[in-house]
Amino acid sequence: MNTSIEALPRAVVPLRGFIPSLEGMRAFAALGIIVTHVAFQTGVASSPIMGRIWGRFDLTVALFFALSGFLLWRPHAAQARGLGQAQPVLRYLWSRAVRILPAYWVVVTLVLLFLPNTGSSWRVWVANLSLSQVFMPLTLTEGMTQMWSLSVEVSFYLLLPVFAFLMLRLRGAAARARRPLLFVVAAASLCWAFVPVPTPDAIHHDNWLPGYFAWFAAGMLLAEYSTSEETWAHRLAARRALCAAIAIVAFALSATALAGPQGLVRPAAWQFEVKIVLGAILAFALLAPLVLADTHRHRILEHPVTLALGRWSYGIFIWHLVILAMVFPVFGIIPFSGHFVLVLCVTTALSIPVAAASYALVEEPSRRALRTRERMGNGRA
Repeated sequence: MNTSIEALPRAVVPLRGFIPSLEGMRAFAALGIIVTHVAFQTGVASSPIMGRIWGRFDLTVALFFALSGFLLWRPHAAQARGLGQAQPVLRYLWSRAVRILPAYWVVVTLVLLFLPNTGSSWRVWVANLSLSQVFMPLTLTEGMTQMWSLSVEVSFYLLLPVFAFLMLRLRGAAARARRPLLFVVAAASLCWAFVPVPTPDAIHHDNWLPGYFAWFAAGMLLAEYSTSEETWAHRLAARRALCAAIAIVAFALSATALAGPQGLVRPAAWQFEVKIVLGAILAFALLAPLVLADTHRHRILEHPVTLALGRWSYGIFIWHLVILAMVFPVFGIIPFSGHFVLVLCVTTALSIPVAAASYALVEEPSRRALRTRERMGNGRA
């Protein structure tokens, strides 16, 4: 029997459709991605102390994955407890495709047509247009090397309905088993880097979805907690200073050799998994206060400027390496020769308006077209 909203515990409040602070957090995650890529390409990621810190801003990818896990799994967690209804699978897949592909295909087309040194063979075109770069050797190309994470994200989009189907019986009173099950699956995924999976040269299986599932699971667990009665997670989330301290400690540990060598050197399997664990802890600690104990406004995360950057965050992510590739020749700077602050400021300053244009001219019109199509379909029905 469904429970009325009035009788629900306060933990259900985050079920509202839009949580502004998450949009703001997405903005900071996008800026963190710029920081780590500029640090690498200017060479400062190789400096003794700060290099590890700048380089480890790549953990903002964990934030992106956890945000996706929370926002996309929350309808299924709510449905399991009789608090709402998840989207039909076809509608969900359409919405994901419209959200990701139009702007992405614009970037791929322009980069492969006009950016030098992209090695634009038919394999590169096919791999990048289909977001299968992590499965096809030597197809991550200049201006789009960050798209490996988008390939992993799309894999999660495609498999999420499967996860929901497998947990279909865990509803009502049985929904309490959903959190332990997710935790066990996430823990089991930490064995992935140790599994001897045969792959072609230059392809590493730890770059596939199972390797990063724990980061998505951090958000999925938050979705489960946000639709349940008050738990230890809600009490922890209410202690914002403690959550911040946990996130800082996780980030600091990730900047040590525990999470792998400095730079883009491939880590040992155990170091890769340590980094995954620390990224999951970081993402959980940063997002929990926003979705489990959000009783007041977050002035920074919900500032109009931050919210605008959050809206444009996808554009910032897909365009910033194209901008970065052009900054070096325009300013006469040799890659890996320093000028970190200058390159960071110029790349950020140019990426934001380009992302805003991408949002206004491609992303939002595509979403409006989907909404119009759905309304017309509903009208005919």
